[in-house]
Amino acid sequence: MPDLQRVLPKYLQIANHIRDQILRGDLRPGTEVPSERALATDWKVSRPTATKALEALRVQGLIESRQGSGSYVVDTTGIHRRARERYGRERETGTIYPANEWADIVAAEIVPAPEHVEAALGGNAPQVVRRHRITHGDSGPVEVSTSWISAEIAAAAPRLLQTERIREGTLAYIASTTGVRARLARDRVTARLATDTEAAELALGDGPHAVLVVRHVVYGDANQPLEFVEAVYPPQSWTFEQEYPVTS
Repeated sequence: MPDLQRVLPKYLQIANHIRDQILRGDLRPGTEVPSERALATDWKVSRPTATKALEALRVQGLIESRQGSGSYVVDTTGIHRRARERYGRERETGTIYPANEWADIVAAEIVPAPEHVEAALGGNAPQVVRRHRITHGDSGPVEVSTSWISAEIAAAAPRLLQTERIREGTLAYIASTTGVRARLARDRVTARLATDTEAAELALGDGPHAVLVVRHVVYGDANQPLEFVEAVYPPQSWTFEQEYPVTS
């Protein structure tokens, strides 16, 4: 268990830890979550604190209680896996995707950088590696995304130009081959209509369809952009959460 911090209430830290496991796919629908007694013992907190943690998860719609049985993860297939959850899963398990998700890399090539991609990568990457993937879940495609990385990195990281999955994750692979490590990520979230190609890759059928678009920039040492990712999510697969203090 991670150490509890003073920044957030203890019950929220426990709830957030379990929430991240659910969103990463480590806890699948139907899985029983630890009981109040178990949480109190494992986290060394009081039973009321453990009770509040489970209640917070119920309020978020992530678990449900069954009379005389316990609390169980509900179906979260409509919630997309954000990069933050995937990075956390990679740190804890060594893999990006849970057992019920997998990615097909449909393109891995060096191309001239589109203007907005070069700008996102700091304006000094005229040639880039383009890795385009379709991520699948049990019920079909759940995400299409394109990673853009400076072509200079491919000389030391040749697997970037192969269509086989990099199971440890692109950033972990780059770090192992170049020594350049990701330090910070920034997301910009927008919505728009799907292009014809996106609608076909996400199996959306006849349109128009609104999709969620996340533009994700990863920064390495000295705040240098390392990777730019454009991820597109289908309708009814969106989630956005923030936690912040409210004062009156």
